[in-house]
Amino acid sequence: PADGRVHASFHQLGAATGRLSSSDPNLQNIPIRTGEGREIRKAFKPAPGFVFVSADYSQIELRLLAHLSGDPGLGEAFRRGEDIHRAVAAQTFGVPIEQVTDEQRSAAKMVNFGIVYGITPWGLARRLGPDASVEHATRIIHDYKARFQRIQSFLEACVEQAKADGFVATMLGRRRPIPQVHSRNPAERALGERMAINTVVQGSAADLIKLAMVAVQDWLEQEKLGTLMVMQVHDELVLDVPQAELALVKEKLPQLMAGVAELKVPLVAEVGAGANWEEAH
Repeated sequence: PADGRVHASFHQLGAATGRLSSSDPNLQNIPIRTGEGREIRKAFKPAPGFVFVSADYSQIELRLLAHLSGDPGLGEAFRRGEDIHRAVAAQTFGVPIEQVTDEQRSAAKMVNFGIVYGITPWGLARRLGPDASVEHATRIIHDYKARFQRIQSFLEACVEQAKADGFVATMLGRRRPIPQVHSRNPAERALGERMAINTVVQGSAADLIKLAMVAVQDWLEQEKLGTLMVMQVHDELVLDVPQAELALVKEKLPQLMAGVAELKVPLVAEVGAGANWEEAH
């Protein structure tokens, strides 16, 4: 009521992986993938005379997977700046990158994003569509793991650490206990194994965005700018930027975000600006 703006709460300890969570209202849960979701995002607007600038890490969890696993195939594709899903499809299916079909790219994309969540052949088959068989999905996952063996050994090492130490740790050393890996219940044990992997990768991504928030805030204060950091949505930062500072912020923001860690693959942040949240993304 005081200023006519939405003020959410952000919680440091709201998610076990280390991600920030949001409430009252939950601004991290505003949809984007549907047409309706994009219309909803248009309702979020900056202060009068300001512009929203949105910067988000490009494929941060996959880049961290490449860094943490040290897999040469995945790492090289990122270093060459290739379409990562097309590059992975080319290696998985054993075809030149220019001959990768849309279906092959789509399958590789699903495995790329699903591998740290313990994607199953049944789950992949369902996502690939009504014509995809579980046998076909099983072969894709098998070929992926055979081609990117360092990824598979990294995933197994996360689970082994949880079993041996009772916890896993993010890239910056933040620990999460995983007692479920010792459960006698197979479903609970499988959940623990997925949590062990997901925590290391997603938790490391959470560490990086928090480092980025500190770096950005330090810079804004140092330069005495009128720009405000108003929202964090996992891999994305949203800033309220006066028109006069727009060019400077758009140039500096990706540099600050990319500079928070030295990875084996490039750390890339993509930036956009607009009169509402949807336009800025």
